[in-house]
Amino acid sequence: MKKARASKQFLEELRKVPIVQVACEKTGISRNSVYRWRREDKKFAEDMDTAITEGVAFVNDMSESQLLTMIKEKNWSAISFWLRHRNDNYKNKIEVTTNERIDELTPEQQKVVKQALKLASLTKQKSIRRIKKKN
Repeated sequence: MKKARASKQFLEELRKVPIVQVACEKTGISRNSVYRWRREDKKFAEDMDTAITEGVAFVNDMSESQLLTMIKEKNWSAISFWLRHRNDNYKNKIEVTTNERIDELTPEQQKVVKQALKLASLTKQKSIRRIKKKN
């Protein structure tokens, strides 16, 4: 199969499912060939990036459509997911308010805030490992 025809078919598949391995399997083209074309052909690399972007948008549209169908069917998980990700009133957040006016934090408060910020920046896995090590 000529490269032009094969690459065109590959890019069409990539627009449907933005996974290189799947597009390779559907077109019978090896991943090595695809990545060689990508390295050697700037236009193909650009077209491949565009196809992946279009494919991701297509899958996102399908996913949102399915999510809306599930919401219409009163699926609680779908409803909860939509609200937590699309409505500020349902997002996971912590809000701290106070009536006290404090100009400066005490050294102890500074230490607590610093530790909280440090922990907030860690992933759950790292936090769990760190806690286990301390215990």
